[in-house]
Amino acid sequence: MRRHDLLAELHRLLSPRSYLEIGVNVGGSMTLSRTRSIGIDPYYSLTQELLCDVHLVRTSSDEFFAREHPLAHFDEPLIDLAFIDGMHLAEYAFRDFVNVERFTHPGSVVVIDDMLPRDVPEARRDRSVPSGRTAWAGDVYKILATLRELRPDLVCLEVDTAPTGTVVVINPDPTNRALLEAADDVVESYVVPDPQDVPAAILDRRRAHQPEALLDLPVWGELVAARDLPVADARARVTQAVAPLRAV
Repeated sequence: MRRHDLLAELHRLLSPRSYLEIGVNVGGSMTLSRTRSIGIDPYYSLTQELLCDVHLVRTSSDEFFAREHPLAHFDEPLIDLAFIDGMHLAEYAFRDFVNVERFTHPGSVVVIDDMLPRDVPEARRDRSVPSGRTAWAGDVYKILATLRELRPDLVCLEVDTAPTGTVVVINPDPTNRALLEAADDVVESYVVPDPQDVPAAILDRRRAHQPEALLDLPVWGELVAARDLPVADARARVTQAVAPLRAV
């Protein structure tokens, strides 16, 4: 299954009330949305028909989230489903996740692309260096270890999608400041010369779920049901729903 197929299925299962995408490019993923949406990309050049109520923003994600009311296009400033596929560098993806999480609720889902490079050249930071691959994942994979170390409350599910893997993050918490407080040290640790030291568990997708099996899990319905609950009750329901996934 390819990354956009996974995203299409999540749109179907979650029926999100709001969708935010970082990295619109030609519109291949935004065309999957049927809900009120925001797309952020300083260089988007659409070749796909968009079939949703969308606000396209030609700016960087950092600038977008620095605005006073960045989610004014939505009925309320909450994101049900987000897709992060912007700059393929760990420090950018880290900031994107931190910024997106500020506007989530217990039932929100965040999908991050390019998280499972297939070899070390594909994980290079310098895109201009030939690698023998047509795809470029960059070193976005680094944020997975950060999330698991600093935010054990999050459920980070690696998914074996083509070509460069995805991670689905469940149980976000906008009140948790652990990532923000560690940001300077974390970002500094990411910026190192190529070749990158990619863990074997990433390269061989040792912990990756097969997308079809993941999509068959009952957790998605529980996340949808949690939207209508008070935050404390929603958190309790989601915590219970994701408990089996922590053991995988």
